[in-house]
Amino acid sequence: MSRARKDSITKIQQLLVTRRDALRKALEGDLSLLMQLREQSGSDVVDAALDTAQDEISSQLAEVESRELGSIEKALVRIRSGAYGDCEICNKTIPMARLNALPYATMCIECQQAAEDGTLEDRMPEDWSRVVDTGYSEANSRANDFELQ
Repeated sequence: MSRARKDSITKIQQLLVTRRDALRKALEGDLSLLMQLREQSGSDVVDAALDTAQDEISSQLAEVESRELGSIEKALVRIRSGAYGDCEICNKTIPMARLNALPYATMCIECQQAAEDGTLEDRMPEDWSRVVDTGYSEANSRANDFELQ
């Protein structure tokens, strides 16, 4: 990895941490507002309708912020592990222009488009090394282990 790319990733990491902290505060505020709205009961039908609408908007906003927060956390983990900037599907290097535009991108543009088109499976290499090791081995099991008592 070039020095310029490392420097760019370091800047992106700082931006992600700043955004993560801001989202955490905003999400905390949204959730507090939701709790307050649910505790209040309007005295008439109009108040109740407005409270319900505000509750729905706050809930949707909290969901969007929560999803973005999860994406940011995942990107920060990938930075720490050294996998940041590599497409999760084809393992090609994601261009810095894409990472600058969408810092928590996990796929190159081609794989992202394939995911959106529903043709992603056609692009995936048959690489069994990406399969999670569960620690289970058939060699360590006996037929009696699976019998119902």
